[in-house]
Amino acid sequence: MRQMTPTEVQNGLGSNEFEVVDVREVNEVAQGKIPGAIHIPLRLLEFRMNELDKNKTYVMVCRSGGRSSRATQFLDYYGYNVINMQGGMMAWQGSTE
Repeated sequence: MRQMTPTEVQNGLGSNEFEVVDVREVNEVAQGKIPGAIHIPLRLLEFRMNELDKNKTYVMVCRSGGRSSRATQFLDYYGYNVINMQGGMMAWQGSTE
């Protein structure tokens, strides 16, 4: 499984290299998410993965890295280009919206 550090994700924001997908629950995202992140709770990913483009790269994010790791493995199995952000939002030092 490919991984990126939060610093690498922060440095790549706005570069069109990837999009961020936040798989946390609604109440967690309400406390702040990475600017521009797409919100798809992990429990809904199976039903909403068709909203993602297999020609793009996605960085998966959750609170600590566990759920995003599962999301990364799941989407990778279905042919998506995905990367897990290590440490999740607990390790994020950048701005939030």
